[in-house]
Amino acid sequence: MALLIALVRRELRALWHDPWQLALISYIPLLGILCLWWLFSAGLPRQLPVAIVDQDHSQLSRMLTRQLKANPVTDPQSFTDLSSAISAMQQAKVYAIVVFPYDMKKDLLTGHKPTIDVRYNSQFLLVGKLLSSQIQLSLGDGLLHVAGLKQLANGTPKSQVAVNLSPVKSQTTALFNRNNNYIGFLVPPVLVALWQLLSMLVMANSLNRELHLAPTNQNNGIVNTLTEHFWPKVLAKVVLFTPILMLQGSFILAWLYLYLALPMAGSLALLLVAQLVMLLAVWSLVLFIFVVMRDSARVISFCTALFAPAFAFMGITFPTHDMPQLAQWWRLIMPSSHYIESHVSVVSYGAAWPSVAGQLSSYWGFICLLPFIYLLSRQLLPSTVSANNVVAVVDSGVALPAKGQ
Repeated sequence: MALLIALVRRELRALWHDPWQLALISYIPLLGILCLWWLFSAGLPRQLPVAIVDQDHSQLSRMLTRQLKANPVTDPQSFTDLSSAISAMQQAKVYAIVVFPYDMKKDLLTGHKPTIDVRYNSQFLLVGKLLSSQIQLSLGDGLLHVAGLKQLANGTPKSQVAVNLSPVKSQTTALFNRNNNYIGFLVPPVLVALWQLLSMLVMANSLNRELHLAPTNQNNGIVNTLTEHFWPKVLAKVVLFTPILMLQGSFILAWLYLYLALPMAGSLALLLVAQLVMLLAVWSLVLFIFVVMRDSARVISFCTALFAPAFAFMGITFPTHDMPQLAQWWRLIMPSSHYIESHVSVVSYGAAWPSVAGQLSSYWGFICLLPFIYLLSRQLLPSTVSANNVVAVVDSGVALPAKGQ
């Protein structure tokens, strides 16, 4: 216990003298959380620019344009020709194009079927899907009026027109996002992905520091050699940084579900338990990568590449079962993909402890890493220490004996 306390104090002194590490555990997470919330604070995208190419110039095309203008999601902008509208969409000045063809009103009234060309930029996944549905909804409401006039002209009784146009009416009600609020839909997984990335950087930086300490120096009797008290040093890092990172995770939950009062069906205590298990899984994965690579630049680069696509692999905006097999395996490696299942079940379905405990069992693969980490550390870390000693001797100006001497 005395050794562990001394190692924790050693970590605190190192943290105090490392401005970047201090930033990672203090103001960078706070700024990141607030900035991401501010980006989605509107709740629902509004006034998205849509190019209108009116080749008909009729009363009908102007009425349909007004229908789009009345929709709070779309902001129609007139273009004289299709080529200029396409150029604007390629430059991201507009997100969709609606083309009203020549003689559209005449074809509708004479029984023909004109085609209204609607294009949207699917690279912006959520914006594209939203515009696609809202444009179809607005145009459909406007065309119903024309269809009703045509039926009246053909002698259909007025009481029968509404039945013919909409024999079945449907109502869509979102169960867990009644207002289609993007804050409750996107912000929690985005913040979880950010939190995981910051946690990885904190632990990776702390482990990498051990590679650059002078092995001959001692700090309160603790030798800086990498293999000396390696596992107690790792334990001290876990003891120090786990409460700090859990405080960040708790702040995310409190901000979303207490301050912003987003819908919450379950218990925040269960989410804190799930966060703790996820954090320990992140620690084990970073430690495994560190032991295998033992190079600060490679460790940071590999961990960043591994954790960077965490949000895309959570299955929030894209169904994971449609991903390629390699992507599904990659997804299983990231702790956030396991955590988000517990998060959604608790927040949306009000899952209790038995259900969450069953989901937490999916972390068994990270527990299996521990024996491999121990064996690899016994085999690989001594070679790294020997290489560092050779470099230290060369840097000090001591000539190495020639081969055979």
